[in-house]
Amino acid sequence: MVKFMKNILRRGRLGSNVNEDVMKYTTSLEFDKEIFESDIYCDIAHTIMLTEQNIISKEYGLIIIEELKNILSKGMQNLDLDPSLDDIHMVIENELIKKVGEDIAGRMHTGRSRNDEVATDLRLALRKKILEILAMILKLNKSLIKLAENNKNTLSVGYTHLQQAQPVTFGHQMLSHVSAIERDILRFLDTYKRVNICPLGSGAMATTGFTINRIKTKNLLGFDDIIHNSMDGVSSRDFIAETMFDISMLGTNLSKICEELIVFSSCEFGTIEIANEYTSTSSIMPQKKNPDVAEISRAKLSTLNGELVSVLTILKALPNTYNRDLQEISPHLWKTTETALETLHMVEGMVSTLKVNAEKMEKLATENYSTATELADTLVRECGIAFRMAHGIVGELVKDSIEQNVPISNIISETLSKYDLNLSEESIKKALNPMENVKLRKAMGGPAPNELERAINHFNSKINDYETAISEKYSKIEDVEFNLINYKL
Repeated sequence: MVKFMKNILRRGRLGSNVNEDVMKYTTSLEFDKEIFESDIYCDIAHTIMLTEQNIISKEYGLIIIEELKNILSKGMQNLDLDPSLDDIHMVIENELIKKVGEDIAGRMHTGRSRNDEVATDLRLALRKKILEILAMILKLNKSLIKLAENNKNTLSVGYTHLQQAQPVTFGHQMLSHVSAIERDILRFLDTYKRVNICPLGSGAMATTGFTINRIKTKNLLGFDDIIHNSMDGVSSRDFIAETMFDISMLGTNLSKICEELIVFSSCEFGTIEIANEYTSTSSIMPQKKNPDVAEISRAKLSTLNGELVSVLTILKALPNTYNRDLQEISPHLWKTTETALETLHMVEGMVSTLKVNAEKMEKLATENYSTATELADTLVRECGIAFRMAHGIVGELVKDSIEQNVPISNIISETLSKYDLNLSEESIKKALNPMENVKLRKAMGGPAPNELERAINHFNSKINDYETAISEKYSKIEDVEFNLINYKL
């Protein structure tokens, strides 16, 4: 038997009865919790503007605002989340009608549509999420910098193609992640500019005939600008796709960290150890220490790409202005932000408790010819030959060393004599010393300890700048919310 429910929006042409299954299928209440507070603040700002524009009386405006504040203080959990009310906007308006009657409460929506209301709510809620993500990114980068600082003289080996390549320090390796993640910070800060613009006043798609003041609501809500076309105001969700791309790119960088934690904590590498609380043992093999948190993080981060593609696909072929399809973007957005925040917390925890096996790192750095590049460079510098020729000679040395199972130092003089070349014992010893290799690489961005110290100071200074910028944005939002609650009409 089909059940029918009452919906105040359907009075008139559609009639008030709606199919319960249809309402459950189309309601957005399950994920509207993310915009509950934003919706209240949007309502208060709009009501203040309506009152000051003499569109509704001051008496009614004060009653509406006071009751909105009561609803906010009690929280969403105390509301009647009847799916027939469709979404959080109607739930709040319905609650308002219960408390003060439709004649007063029904005036709040004057000069506004749910289309521009939800577009505004999403921006209000998302800008706070971006700041939360940024705060967690900064915490992670601080932990990575601390790890780099503590290991700026810890000899290690860098990899290309996951094959040993050249000597570095573990600090240099950790700072590579700091450098990549800094670009994530810059992306989020730049995206914030496009999130923090106000569509309120766009109406359903063509503004309104009421004498509203869009600049007033923009200022009350702490937006930096308004959207200057009403059709774009209600339809634009590019700010969501852009934020989700930023999160997806962040997820790629975090996944790279997780991958390294997994690989380098294995017995075959054994250069790091993940803290026990981020691992598990086997149900059958008692000796196991599995990097479960890093693996789960790696998997969860992969879902970010799918969420982004889902949103881009929803947006791809929509006609302009508002379509109900846009509602289905929200769950993808909020799932993405939640995954980012949770995983940042996990990765930062693993990084800040990481144990470094400096002995094993040094052992690996002295094996497998990681100093071959510097030996070739030494031939160029001291013998005046072309690098390509030096590259060939050192390649021959490596080949002979492997085939004869002897160190390069044992056969280098004989090989060089074939080419009428000569290197002093001191030059050979220095070129084959991994730490000397590292100290020589003091070009900006290199692994030399002194250069690493400069880079660490650079990133610390940038973090201070980012913290100031984020703090200012947080403070502005806090001021907006405080001022809206305490606004005097």
